[in-house]
Amino acid sequence: MFFLTKMFKLRDKANPDEEKPFLDHLEDLRIMITRMALTLVIATLACFVFKDDLMSIIRRPVEQVWVEKHEATLPQEMNLTLDDWESALELANVVPALQQLDPAAAEAWWKIIGDEKKRRLVEATILYRSAEKLPESERTSFIQALPDERSEIRDIALKLLENSPSASLNAEGNLRLMSSLKPTETFMLTMKLAFFAGVVVSFPFLLYFLLQFILPGLKAEERKALWPALVIGFGLFLGGVLFAYFFVLPNVLTFFYEWGKSMGISNDWRIGYYIQFATTFVLIFGLAFELPVVVMTLVKLGLLSHTMMRETRSYAILAIFVIAAIITPTPDMATLAFLAVPMVILYEICIWLSYFHEKKRDRLEKEEEDARMKRLLADPEDDEFANDDHLLTGGDDEVEDVDDAYGDGIDDGVDTDEDEDDDYQNYPGEHRNAHEEDPDYDPLLPDEDLPEGEKDRDKDQ
Repeated sequence: MFFLTKMFKLRDKANPDEEKPFLDHLEDLRIMITRMALTLVIATLACFVFKDDLMSIIRRPVEQVWVEKHEATLPQEMNLTLDDWESALELANVVPALQQLDPAAAEAWWKIIGDEKKRRLVEATILYRSAEKLPESERTSFIQALPDERSEIRDIALKLLENSPSASLNAEGNLRLMSSLKPTETFMLTMKLAFFAGVVVSFPFLLYFLLQFILPGLKAEERKALWPALVIGFGLFLGGVLFAYFFVLPNVLTFFYEWGKSMGISNDWRIGYYIQFATTFVLIFGLAFELPVVVMTLVKLGLLSHTMMRETRSYAILAIFVIAAIITPTPDMATLAFLAVPMVILYEICIWLSYFHEKKRDRLEKEEEDARMKRLLADPEDDEFANDDHLLTGGDDEVEDVDDAYGDGIDDGVDTDEDEDDDYQNYPGEHRNAHEEDPDYDPLLPDEDLPEGEKDRDKDQ
């Protein structure tokens, strides 16, 4: 309730000409929430159609980490890809059994495959995996003991032994991304992905509904200026999402993958945990990049100024780092820096934007005042108070108009008979015409109706 009250006061301050009671604010809030909910539902259903593409997109960062880490262990001079190595490991499980069963059948099988390069790689892989089971001091000598007619296979096996790629790699990898722990988990994960994509797609409309609620009663020119602000806000949100997806998330996954590997722990990540982590991570970065929209809205409302932001810069930077430490889903310093540093840069940009905004506002106010003064010098009656001054300094016709407009209660300097009688009673001796019928009246003598004390004082004088 406290938060709602503050928000409603903020709305009234944004538009003081249209202040509303509390219940009307609640009705506007209900309308805003309804619009945002309907927009999210429509966007989520539209994105659900592309669920397979969404799954591929969300898996890309972790697959990128998996591919890069394992391709780095393959001999670079052989130009092997991870798919080539996985295929070789898979065939290495089949060929020895077939060779043991019937060498002629094995030769016929290789003729059907028709790829000598793959055959040499598979045979070198079999030799490398066999050497891996020996003591480390005996591995090299075991491979070098291969006859010279198999030298090409021997050289490939020695290169593999030197780089030590994973000999137990399979098609899916150790990261079991396709494993689900519950019967309904895959469906709920698909809905979660569709909802996340719906938030990203419909963000401009969500932002518009939110600003429409915070800044009600916008004029036509203000509504036109709102659309560029929405474009900038969506661009910042999309920039934060892409920055987290392409740069921050792969580095974070790499860090945790290597950390687990260094501790001797298998990285068997589950699809449910990974999607929840990745979507939350990316969405947080997108919302954090909306800092300029929030700050400039407060500047527009007059709650922040360039001077205030500049003087409290150190406190704001501290607050940004604290907030980044709270909202990031990982406790490492690298992720904290990836989120906090861009926010600090955006805050510095906001300080300059507020400076130019205030400078432009002051310039417009000065131009408006100069234009008004020019109008006054050219035509003094053009002032908004000129008509009132004319009524106060005009002739009898204007005075009569004032009397007609405001009634007889205004003292216009014309005394009625009743006023004269009142003045005579209040100020005895001041009006001679009241005693013209008395032949013995002497204006130098005190009036008879004066108190005795006044008469004595006059005699003393």
